[in-house]
Amino acid sequence: MTISKQVHELNESIGDKEIRLIGSAGEQLGIMAPMQALRIAEEQNLDLVKISPQAKPPVCKLMNYGKFRFEQSKREKEARKNQHVVEIKEIRMSPGIDIGDFNTKLRNAQKFIADGNRVKVSVRFRGREMAHTDIGRDLLTRFAEQCVEIANLDRPAKLEGRMMSIFLSPKAGK
Repeated sequence: MTISKQVHELNESIGDKEIRLIGSAGEQLGIMAPMQALRIAEEQNLDLVKISPQAKPPVCKLMNYGKFRFEQSKREKEARKNQHVVEIKEIRMSPGIDIGDFNTKLRNAQKFIADGNRVKVSVRFRGREMAHTDIGRDLLTRFAEQCVEIANLDRPAKLEGRMMSIFLSPKAGK
């Protein structure tokens, strides 16, 4: 049986010479032969499950294995539900962007950062704009300065082909 990538040996499949047995309430029942432990498990209508195979002697526990598996899967489902996948959102601008459009893109980026996502802010240069990459660098620097309270600058402005970009990530405390 596999539960969360951990294999448990059950009942008759435990082939060790002797095992350390733990009761259903967590009390130590001592070291004994697996057959004797299996008899105790059957009397209490429970399963014998090897929980620590690397120990000397291996540790087995009396439990309702079906219920244990169900609760384990419920915990894993809850953990998956609560985890957040960080995405990289992209904001694209041109060097000739006006203040209104700049502020709109800035608000969108701040919303993405507040949601816990990284943001790639890029400026695309077309034609003769390539001669004025300093305008794009100033634009990206101004953008990063506006986000300094809520974000860290991961990578300074870097020109790659016709695109210049920076990466912003949310600050740890937020």
